[in-house]
Amino acid sequence: MQMSARNWGVLFVLCGAIFLEGIDVAMLNVALPSIRADLGMSTGELQWVMSAYVLGYGGFMLLGGRAADLFGRRRMFVFWLSVFVLFSGLGGFATEGWMLIAARFVTGVAAAFMTPAGLSIITTSFAEGPQRDRALLIYSGTAAGGFSIGLVVGGLLAAADWRWVFFAPVALSAALLVAALALVPKSPQEDRAGQGVDLAGAITVTAAIVLLVLGVERASHADVGWTAGTLAAGLTLLAAFAAVERRAATPLVRLGILRRGSLVRANLVGLLFAAGFFGFQFLVVLYLQELRGWSPLQTSFAMIVIGIDAILSPTLTPKLVDRFGNARVIFGGLLLAALSYGLFLPVGADWTYPMMLPSLILLGLGFSLAYGPLTIVATDGVAESEQGLAGGLLYTSFQFGAALGLSAATAVNVAATDAGSPAALLDGYHAALAVPLATALLAVAIGAFGLRDGGRAGTVPVAVSTDRTDGAGRPETHNAI
Repeated sequence: MQMSARNWGVLFVLCGAIFLEGIDVAMLNVALPSIRADLGMSTGELQWVMSAYVLGYGGFMLLGGRAADLFGRRRMFVFWLSVFVLFSGLGGFATEGWMLIAARFVTGVAAAFMTPAGLSIITTSFAEGPQRDRALLIYSGTAAGGFSIGLVVGGLLAAADWRWVFFAPVALSAALLVAALALVPKSPQEDRAGQGVDLAGAITVTAAIVLLVLGVERASHADVGWTAGTLAAGLTLLAAFAAVERRAATPLVRLGILRRGSLVRANLVGLLFAAGFFGFQFLVVLYLQELRGWSPLQTSFAMIVIGIDAILSPTLTPKLVDRFGNARVIFGGLLLAALSYGLFLPVGADWTYPMMLPSLILLGLGFSLAYGPLTIVATDGVAESEQGLAGGLLYTSFQFGAALGLSAATAVNVAATDAGSPAALLDGYHAALAVPLATALLAVAIGAFGLRDGGRAGTVPVAVSTDRTDGAGRPETHNAI
């Protein structure tokens, strides 16, 4: 089915926003050494520049997703895109480390509300089926493209002045805001007459996720007692949240949505995939810059090949999904990611770039096959009134997985590195590279359950949903994993 010009305009705006979010994160990663030198930040303070964003993003994502359903997706998208632009730009004016850290935290919170709102606009604006699948695959490819391009652009801007990393996206953001106001349709809000907002649920789940992400993110930088206490507090609040939701008249998160096996598997696979993906990239950057002495710009150009997914996600992946179904395409992507990590495991101190290239290309291929279809499965068949919630769940899984993978890879790397010699550094990388491989293999094992429910080859796998019915009273179906 052909998309209308209005739908293409909406997709353009939403892709621009997710591109902006991806390029923002990638450019900052490359600029960190320059920021530390200019602001005189210690390694611990510099870590908080990244951790603050992760805390805001991961901690408020679930609340942001539900807010889009309750208060209007367009309203939430436009407002929080404005906040994202404002505080991302303000980061460029920071003269002290704490200023930059505060700006990054608010930017992360803004992304937590903006991103699921944008995803739910797609899933409610495009008809379920091939049209929506195509839109989601273009959307996911754009997100990957933003991150890949950001690696190179960030290196170029940081070479001039790191502050341009924050200033440069402002013009693009202003254009997106104008286009969003003109093109994104207003979405009907839920009738909440006589219903209260689940404030207790919002407070407990946000505090729980913030503490869990904080505990994981700081695990390699804090003592065991502090980490255990933080994680225990987060789990306690998570249990309290579940108790609140069971009794709430209008719960923030309807726990029944977690009865969908395909949705739960998609979120678990997404968490593990993100853990391996970000943990691996972090270790490759350390290897290239610490051991090989490559510059940030050289590293950026070396890793940009992973961005092949930006081309393949909207072109090759839809054809594969049409032929084999989401479950099998995701499974293939997970296998390619595991193979990528396995091939890089014996990396040597004198490896040439062609020796690294197969792993990087395979990872880009794996990402293109897994990321978009996971987004489809995690939102397919979900009631329109809960699309923001479904998106929030998925992006929370991605963000928590990224924090988990980075923390675990860092902890193993530090523990296995006895000294600063090249041999010791290489030993640390070898040990830590087992982390992304292990997470990828676990994701493959979980993804295999989707094959069992995935239906026949050549069709889109389906699983019966008891949560919704069509106009004739028959149960609807949705893609399975």
